[in-house]
Amino acid sequence: MKIVEFDEKGQQVIRDSGSIMSNDSTSKLAPRPVFGKPDTAPRRKRKSSSGIELHMFQTGTLRTKMKYIKMNQGEEDFEIPVPWFLIKHPMGNVVIDGGNAVEAAIDKRAHWGAVVDAYDPVMDVKENCVEQCKSVGVSPHDVRFVVQSHLHLDHTGAIGRFPNAQHIVQRSEYEYAFNPQWFAKGAYIRADFDRPGLDWKFLGGEFTDNYDLFGDGTIRMIFTPGHSTGHQSFLITLPNTGPVLLTIDAAYTQDHWDNKALPGLVVSSSDAADSVAKLHKIADDTGAMVVTGHDPKNWESFRKAPYDFYD
Repeated sequence: MKIVEFDEKGQQVIRDSGSIMSNDSTSKLAPRPVFGKPDTAPRRKRKSSSGIELHMFQTGTLRTKMKYIKMNQGEEDFEIPVPWFLIKHPMGNVVIDGGNAVEAAIDKRAHWGAVVDAYDPVMDVKENCVEQCKSVGVSPHDVRFVVQSHLHLDHTGAIGRFPNAQHIVQRSEYEYAFNPQWFAKGAYIRADFDRPGLDWKFLGGEFTDNYDLFGDGTIRMIFTPGHSTGHQSFLITLPNTGPVLLTIDAAYTQDHWDNKALPGLVVSSSDAADSVAKLHKIADDTGAMVVTGHDPKNWESFRKAPYDFYD
């Protein structure tokens, strides 16, 4: 496996490595989602594209409890979308996260184990990211990068599905995923990311903060730890739409964005709060449209693929 990473000085290092192994390959964590609401997002007539497009997809939903999304805020049922994103760019197509793995639709308990008792995936097999890419004319071989916000089970659906893609993740996230602390263990499904033969690039936290994927300002990766050790968010700058801030799980919901709640799972509440403050500054400085990670109402307001896109 080819690995590209960055050392503590931000210098690029390339090395070969086999798959990391450990004694325990099981995961535990999540109950069963269903949205069913029609898409109410604004739509427009398709027009000629600027050549750079942001497509917003989702791989079904997760049916869970409020307390698992908004920390300590109740036992009532709460259902959340599982978004992921495709960016078409002249220098290559980019998948961000990919949502749930297709195995969660085929046999969720076999793949996720006891996790489904807390976060239950409601997903049709055809909602997997590979099939959804095809719905907008992108074949698996045409994806150049798979970029991971983090490696939790509802964000790893694209890993290993696109044969020509380089996979990009924070080094700290990758290492933690193989040996998470007990309270976070159920969030990581080893089978999703522990795959031989993948081309990985590791980013180095603050040393590579604001990493510019294509060097043109379109896709910037913002280090936002707290929800997980190596979480990153994304500032996407489009020719017509302008800046779009994908907070991913640095801000689960609008309440988290508004400093009214912490996410249900954090490795550091202090880092999580600092990351939201960091993203607020970016949003204020750029005037970006803010897309939170799993907020049902916020998610309804955006143009959805495959019917529409932002460019």
